[in-house]
Amino acid sequence: MSALQGIRVVEMAGLAPAPFCGMILADFGADVVRVDRVGAGSMDQLARGKRSVAVNLKDPAGVETVLRLAAQADVLLEPYRPGVMERLGLGPEIATARNPRLVYARLTGFGQDGPYASMAGHDINYIAISGALSLIGRKGEVPLAPVNLLGDFAGGGMLCALGICLALLERAHSGKGQVIDAAMVDGAAYLASFVYKFRNSGMWRDERGTNMLDSAAPFYDNYRTKDGQFMSVGAIEPQFYTALLHGLGLDAAVMPHQMDQSKWAETKQRFADLFAAKTREEWCAVFDGTDACVAPILNMWEVADHPHTGARGVVLKDAHGKPEPAPAPRLSRTPGDGSRPLPQVGADTRAVLRGFGFGDAEVEQLFASGAVG
Repeated sequence: MSALQGIRVVEMAGLAPAPFCGMILADFGADVVRVDRVGAGSMDQLARGKRSVAVNLKDPAGVETVLRLAAQADVLLEPYRPGVMERLGLGPEIATARNPRLVYARLTGFGQDGPYASMAGHDINYIAISGALSLIGRKGEVPLAPVNLLGDFAGGGMLCALGICLALLERAHSGKGQVIDAAMVDGAAYLASFVYKFRNSGMWRDERGTNMLDSAAPFYDNYRTKDGQFMSVGAIEPQFYTALLHGLGLDAAVMPHQMDQSKWAETKQRFADLFAAKTREEWCAVFDGTDACVAPILNMWEVADHPHTGARGVVLKDAHGKPEPAPAPRLSRTPGDGSRPLPQVGADTRAVLRGFGFGDAEVEQLFASGAVG
């Protein structure tokens, strides 16, 4: 039994955030049917565990096919700019009129309304106006975008999946679906709630790189090792800081007080010199098993073989033997399954349509007309 077993999801093909959202649902047991374009090339890498139907959305019969799928689905997930689904004839008013129980999830960067709603953008733009990007980077340097993890995948795909689960839970009581406006701007701002609230209470400075958690503190930063690798340090609490000093071979009695910010730069340089004197492996031998809050910064290809992440199976191997993250979080009775392969575009068209009640002759007619493929 899977956590989302019996939940049918129709996912309109898109890039990055929406496919990730759909993959989360698929990993935990939902039957995710991805609507790809007829003639599309290879499947993107976030289609694990999904099935693919190829549909021509320029053909009225193709549009009607998607509406019939949505009429029997629990969730419709779409990644387009506002108005695109309406122009296709697949907007929420039409879809929910046929299926009042449908959870219609709309995942965009800027949201369904507001002056920026119709503008093009990417993760870096969404986290920029959320306030989150302004927090990331060192003092005196330009803000540093954290790849596209914060907007696309955390504030976008992950929170959209949460919204879908919340709507499904509410539907169990009301019997009604609803429309979800999942905007990456909103999500990135929500993820920054901790810093917003710290700033409101006077515990966070506006100047980047001057706060305890944004690289100013010597006990919360990353350090280069002798072999060109890196160690992370997060020894915030006094007892953890004492353990850090002990591991570095420093006498706490003669060191500046941990919270003496006037000495942070001096202490950081001392830490940097010490970390640079040993390899990453040597520092792991010193700190592994201690409460110093020190851990190696692993490259993605190292995670599978690290003693901790390897033991927990944080990553698994795909069909080609390459590492990819396992589903998270871990449920004791109904865990996620990340072992299913990627589909080929349109490979499941016939099986999906028949499973959704299309007759054999009807399916073949759709193929013959080019409405599906």
